[in-house]
Amino acid sequence: MDSIISRLLDPITQRIGHVNLQENVDSLKNAMNELKCVRDDVKTRLEVAERQKLKRTHDVRWWLEKVESIEREVNAMVEESKKVTRTSWSGYQLCKKVVMKLDDVVKLKSKGESFREVAYKPLPDAIEEMPSTSAVGRDLVLEKVLNWIDEGKGGVIGIYGMGGVGKTTLLNDINNKFLKRNHDFHVVIWVVVSKELNEGKIQMDIGKRLGLRWAENESYRETRAHDIRKVLSSKKFILLLDDVWESFDLQKVGIPHPSSQNMSKVVFTTRFEDVCGHMTADKKIKVECLPEQEAMDLFRRNVGEEAMKYHPEIPILAKSVAKECKGLPLALINIGRAMACKKTPQEWKHAISVLSTSKPPSDISGMDDEMLLRLKFSYDNLGGDMIKSCFLYCALFPEDYSIRKEQLIDYWIGEGFLDGWDDDLDEARNKGHDIIGRLKAVCLLENGSDEKTEVKFHDVIRDLALWIASECGKKKNRFLVRAGIGLRHAPDVERWKEADRISLMNNYIKEITETPQCPNLFTLMLQMNSHFENVHTDFFQFMPVLKVLDLSHSSIKELPVGMGNLAELRYLNLSCTCIESLPKEIGNLTKLKHLDLESTDCLQIIPRGAISRLSELIVMNLNQSYSKWEEGSGGCNMTELVGLKRLTHLQICIETLEALERLLSSNQLRNATRFLQLKGCEGLTTSAQLLYSFSAMKSLKGLSIQSCDMLKEVMIGADGERDDDYLVYCLESLELDRLPVLNYIHVGRGCFRSFRSIYIWNCFELKKIHYLLQLKNLETIEIIDCPVLEEVINTAADDEVGEKGLMQLKAIKLWYLPELSSICSYALHFPSLEVLNVMHCPKLKKLPLHVDQNSLRLIRGEKDWWDALVWESDYIKSYFLPFFKEW
Repeated sequence: MDSIISRLLDPITQRIGHVNLQENVDSLKNAMNELKCVRDDVKTRLEVAERQKLKRTHDVRWWLEKVESIEREVNAMVEESKKVTRTSWSGYQLCKKVVMKLDDVVKLKSKGESFREVAYKPLPDAIEEMPSTSAVGRDLVLEKVLNWIDEGKGGVIGIYGMGGVGKTTLLNDINNKFLKRNHDFHVVIWVVVSKELNEGKIQMDIGKRLGLRWAENESYRETRAHDIRKVLSSKKFILLLDDVWESFDLQKVGIPHPSSQNMSKVVFTTRFEDVCGHMTADKKIKVECLPEQEAMDLFRRNVGEEAMKYHPEIPILAKSVAKECKGLPLALINIGRAMACKKTPQEWKHAISVLSTSKPPSDISGMDDEMLLRLKFSYDNLGGDMIKSCFLYCALFPEDYSIRKEQLIDYWIGEGFLDGWDDDLDEARNKGHDIIGRLKAVCLLENGSDEKTEVKFHDVIRDLALWIASECGKKKNRFLVRAGIGLRHAPDVERWKEADRISLMNNYIKEITETPQCPNLFTLMLQMNSHFENVHTDFFQFMPVLKVLDLSHSSIKELPVGMGNLAELRYLNLSCTCIESLPKEIGNLTKLKHLDLESTDCLQIIPRGAISRLSELIVMNLNQSYSKWEEGSGGCNMTELVGLKRLTHLQICIETLEALERLLSSNQLRNATRFLQLKGCEGLTTSAQLLYSFSAMKSLKGLSIQSCDMLKEVMIGADGERDDDYLVYCLESLELDRLPVLNYIHVGRGCFRSFRSIYIWNCFELKKIHYLLQLKNLETIEIIDCPVLEEVINTAADDEVGEKGLMQLKAIKLWYLPELSSICSYALHFPSLEVLNVMHCPKLKKLPLHVDQNSLRLIRGEKDWWDALVWESDYIKSYFLPFFKEW
């Protein structure tokens, strides 16, 4: 019958254009390939956005699901076309479907190309917890403020008192109280104002808390104010402003005036009572220094009972030392910590003498002069010029800025404060961490936003450091610090002449067109000026002793050839810039020891011969940067790197197997490589090609494999007797990204004692991960966009594992895994788990959580997903409910 119908319909099919089935199928395949290219581009944009904690739009989410669906349909049609003849009735019907599907593919491609934005920033939490310590002796003030907030009317309250008296701690406690108490405020906003009033920055910080986004441009201030006012006018809010030095108009910023109608509140802290009046505070509360007994209790707690009991005279002398602190909490804490190691009466008597005879500085406003000198006592007792220099260096960063420990230590090493370039860089860095610990121990540094990786200054301690750096007020510009205050233009270069160190970081400076003369300048920080593009040709002409230069996170595309004049430069940071090529004159920096080019995606040219002349280079970071290392490429090649005999810390991106083999064939480069990024590497089909070589990379800490289109499996380590052959000694992190045919990940038994994190993104064929439980010290699992992954931890493959759990695991992030049905197939213990982050995993119905999960802080996911979860009991569900937050 089919053949009869085919003969009857053949003339019709000829006329209506469906005759050439194969031609139409080929057109559909080509169109589908083009659509997949657009999809990959969209996913790349999404990856960048989601790493910045943005959320993909619903339109993009629908489009990706549609592309995934239509890809399956197209593949099915292509397979069906191989089984039918063009003149059959089935061929006619299929041909018609192919033409219709081609139209759908073309429309989807056009839709994908039209996306201007693929992601948006989700609304922030109504309240964000702030780091806080116990506010000794502040319970009464805290209760007063909370009672005032609870009154049935709006208003402004000013909290004032000298620097170091505990105002910020009090404001943090007020903020955090709303995490635990019942209230009807829609949002609590916490903003640092700081000494240099910058209304634009205040607007940006408020906008961030409200989920608003603007360009960082001065001309948009009125627009920002309008947007803030529009959002807050419909909300009952609390605005907490810390460290206000001068009055400003709240309504000009966009803050609706708190009133009995809107029931909102503004609470601010300041050092000056008159600011409370100028800010039209409805209520003023002074934070006094501590009374004698509370002051003594705080001091004694920071000295420690061991020191207090070491000699019978010490408790009596301690009262005299505490009295000199005049009840100021910051002084009691700092001096108490400084005295913790003093165990003879003579040392305590000397401290009393020093504290009681020092002359006040009389030039730092908002701070009791005598108190500043009391705080200087902690600095004077640090015990050496090296640690004192390290302390003062922290003042180059903006007020209330969290400083990355690793970066700070590398600056110290670059300046020469820490020995280690010539012997053991890792040991020098360890010494840097020890110094940070010592500064924290005496409260001259405190934890930053991330207490493990960051530190920061108390604003009073920063004032102290800047005052000391100016040789106690004698040399005003020795430290020229104008960091994070919203500058549009650099200070006049005449002010640069006296400076030893200059920090203009974190501003809006666009260019510097003058040529400064800086005969004494050791450090210049210009990083995080995002619009900074132009440096004058002769800008570096007169900086003969410059050692540390940071131009990172700017828009610089070209370096002036005059940079070659920086004969003493040790540390150069060009990371996250738009540099397209390095000048050949960079080879003149013969004392350069640290070169950071991370995330310079545009860098295409490193002239041949430039790098090989950097004979002192120890650290070179080329992650996400230049990758053309082949012989004959015309630029810098692997042979030049082999010639850098002192290079011990290399991070590198490689895109061909030829360059990879050249790297691995060099003992020196193999031992120096700390992070290896493989990108592309055409012909790489299995990691087994590389395993034996990786085993010899005894310093390798991070491995990233990206965009290797032919890589089907990744085997890390092996089973049984072969373990030692494959052992990688230091590896801490593995990243797998955009591996479209990867279907197998195997983690060998007994490997990776240092392994801390695994990241898997955009692996479209990956179904399971084997032997993940072998990674006993694993802290982070992040898996994003693996559409066929069914299970995270394949417990069936781990039956021989004694401990049923990942005891160090702190964070699990699972995004866009539509087939994921299980994190693990049976109960495992995650005693250290703090954060579980889930998005678009509709088949994940159970969580491997227990009520003894004492470390858990947050479960994040969609409300529909949470409601559909299956629990062993209502009690367990209710136990974890407080930890859940909706996207």
